[in-house]
Amino acid sequence: MIPVYNAEATIGRLVDALLASPPLPHTDVVLVNDGSRDGSHRECLACCDRHPGRVTYLKLAKNFGEHSAVMAGLCQSAGEYVVIMDDDFQNPPAEAARLVETAVAGGYDVVYGAFREKCHHPLRNWGSAFHDKVATWLLGKPPHLYLSSFKCLSRFVVDRIIDYAGPSPYVDGLILRVTDNIAQVMVTHCQRQTGRSGYTLWKLVRLWLTMFVNFSVAPLRLSAVLGLAVSAFGLVMAAWSLLEKLFGVDVPTGWTTLYVTVVIFAGIQLVMLGLLGEYVGRGLLEANRAPQFVVREVHGGGETGGREPRRW
Repeated sequence: MIPVYNAEATIGRLVDALLASPPLPHTDVVLVNDGSRDGSHRECLACCDRHPGRVTYLKLAKNFGEHSAVMAGLCQSAGEYVVIMDDDFQNPPAEAARLVETAVAGGYDVVYGAFREKCHHPLRNWGSAFHDKVATWLLGKPPHLYLSSFKCLSRFVVDRIIDYAGPSPYVDGLILRVTDNIAQVMVTHCQRQTGRSGYTLWKLVRLWLTMFVNFSVAPLRLSAVLGLAVSAFGLVMAAWSLLEKLFGVDVPTGWTTLYVTVVIFAGIQLVMLGLLGEYVGRGLLEANRAPQFVVREVHGGGETGGREPRRW
């Protein structure tokens, strides 16, 4: 299952390589075009023509984001195992077989590909490291587990995570809700052959907000703890001021202390209100049945296709 975004230079060769040496017999490929602005649509159609019955192609109505595209592909997928991989050859096709073999041999629900050496930009690597630490704290992820986009899912897991109908899916968060029968294998991470990553700083921030708000109440708990800590600090300062008055200590007061105190506490209040607003806003989107994805076109497909993707 491959989410496609502006990959006209690589997607055709990637599909050909996968089907020339498939991870398992009767391997099929599901392509999901997530609002590409180049010739990816034409290349995906050509893949369907070159491999009739082996390639299913979904074109989404607009760019919904990688995780929504993955959910669309999982809804369409069939088979006992589904491998999710990038469209740019950074995940070598030959490594997909190792993920499947590990899952079959060990009876694992999910197998992640952990990269020996990441070939991303340093800023992207730092962002990934931050993401990993936060996921460990918020989602209860084992510290040694690296949540990569290159992974193999069993049918058991796929059938359960696609039941999630919220408008902002986070696939790894859904996986960790379903199972802890997870393994990882070391795989090669190659340089991107053409173009650049579709993940901008804003998209990474949106992904982090989704992980914060949709899959954990830890930020709310943190706000409660922070509120208690600030209240305790205020009580200590009040007691300190009272003792100074009782002992006749003449302490000059000025606007600086008041200014700093007001700014700090006002900032904390605004952050907590923003978090509450995120929770309320996302609840409103879900109540209004905002779509995870909207499928405009479906092409190709084998005789035993997956279930019909949800539509708006």
